[in-house]
Amino acid sequence: MKQTDMHSEHHPEPDNVSPLGPLAGLRVLDLSRILAGPTCTQLLGDMGADIIKIEKPGGGDDTRKWGPPYVQASDGEPTHESAYYLASNRNKRSVAIDISSKEGVELVRKLLIKCDVLLENFKLGGLRKYGLGYDDLKNEFPSLVYCSITGFGQTGPNAHRAGYDLLAQGFGGMMSLTGDPEGEPTKVGVGIADVMTGMYAATAILAALRHRDATGEGQHIDLALVDTQISWLVNEGTNYLLSGEEPLRRGNQHPNIVPYQVFEVLDGHVIIAIGNDRQFERFCNIIGAQHLASDKEFATNQARLANRDWLIDELSTILLEQNKQTLLADMELQGVPGGPINTVAEALATPQVAARDMSITMPYKPAASGVVDLIGNPIKFSKTPVTYRIPPPTCGEHTEEVLRELLNDSIQDQGK
Repeated sequence: MKQTDMHSEHHPEPDNVSPLGPLAGLRVLDLSRILAGPTCTQLLGDMGADIIKIEKPGGGDDTRKWGPPYVQASDGEPTHESAYYLASNRNKRSVAIDISSKEGVELVRKLLIKCDVLLENFKLGGLRKYGLGYDDLKNEFPSLVYCSITGFGQTGPNAHRAGYDLLAQGFGGMMSLTGDPEGEPTKVGVGIADVMTGMYAATAILAALRHRDATGEGQHIDLALVDTQISWLVNEGTNYLLSGEEPLRRGNQHPNIVPYQVFEVLDGHVIIAIGNDRQFERFCNIIGAQHLASDKEFATNQARLANRDWLIDELSTILLEQNKQTLLADMELQGVPGGPINTVAEALATPQVAARDMSITMPYKPAASGVVDLIGNPIKFSKTPVTYRIPPPTCGEHTEEVLRELLNDSIQDQGK
């Protein structure tokens, strides 16, 4: 779907819709790279903020080279723009500045005068050696919201350690809960520690800006990948704190609800997600197993939890004779939660994804086709919809533009 078509075919725009976004007028100096920080700033950018992405001249964000796949140029050769980079860097303007140089640091400070937020994900203290740490800037820029993302945070015995998504998932307990019960601990299939830290960062930045607008005070936001993963233990973490019993790795099963998992059927696999006793009764009627619903050993969720293995064995045998599409159709008709297990290709091809604008197309000059397909933003505002204004930039693409616009300056004037 072309950018110009968005909100027209599926979502007619209501009256008085603003084309600027709810964060129009907000400017963020983005010194982050990889995934957590870029996820945060892409989200803010989609909502209208002006994101100035500072990149090392020549190479830029590490993820530009994290392929294949890469965007294909008109000559058939791959560009230096990977799918990984494209995933988290739209609605940003790239400015190439060498912050290891005195001139580069001075340029960053000049740009900060025009910015509301600085986001960085250097190792602990990594920006202090350049005079760009929070303590270096807070007096000169008292209203600045400064957000730091690290692996373990600014404090604690592990603060000095580097942070990577896989390490955070392992350290934070998530991998101990994920995967086959008889197999090895397993990470989530995407960098969920990075992505969720980016989302927490965006929320924290907006809260800090509300405080700044009320008081004039900026502040330092300290976010850690590991802290995010600890918070994501949610019910399993609280289960442990309440009972003292170590949670078990259950694969696709749920620790507190039965049956709530994947089952094999005649022609594939389905998800069965029974949330209450009434749903279980209707489900048993659908599959011709009324005797299970009436059995006191399975009639309540508490009983089903106590007799989990017995019930799952019974259901697994019965479901092997069920046709996937017929079963899911009957479940939907009867209001029993369940669904398919789509591949990525199947998920992106569904009418639901199209109806919700979750797959978008943007103009993109480096590509031979002149466009690039991206994942859309899930937020739906009724008055200030997200917009897709700038495709993921090439390294330094907007250096001259930003310097002239914000500083009445140019590359030549800076002696670069």
